[in-house]
Amino acid sequence: MDDRLTSQRVLALTGITARQLQWWDERGVVVPARSGHRRLYSMEDLAELAVICELRRKGFSLQRIRKVMRLLEREFGKRLAETVTEGSEYHLLTDGQRVYLETSPQQIVDILKQSRQPILSVCISDALHQIRAELRGKKRSASVPAVSKTARRRRAG
Repeated sequence: MDDRLTSQRVLALTGITARQLQWWDERGVVVPARSGHRRLYSMEDLAELAVICELRRKGFSLQRIRKVMRLLEREFGKRLAETVTEGSEYHLLTDGQRVYLETSPQQIVDILKQSRQPILSVCISDALHQIRAELRGKKRSASVPAVSKTARRRRAG
């Protein structure tokens, strides 16, 4: 499988609209590589899109999401997908002012206990696992030859 995904493939995997994807590119939220006029998304881009979709579903503004993504990149010196490793559960927590990226259940509990306002939590690992599983599933189904309706009817009859 090519390590770059077309806009159409990203739309199918994330469920966002073509306009959202274009707008996020124009605003610098997730900027894919280009080949001519085509946008080509890396796994890192796709991972960030999955997290952004989850944050949008939970009511985050795009401006707030951009701040979160920049903060994470500044703090860790890497993109979000590179920060989240296999086998660890990463949770992004925020109270609207501060952002935490935690792996320890005890640290998460401590943050929740000390907070004086509601905390929003997104399991980044889950979002990444879902995308990777969908990619593996699509790769497998693409490698299985398609059977025409006529061929299926012949087998059934």
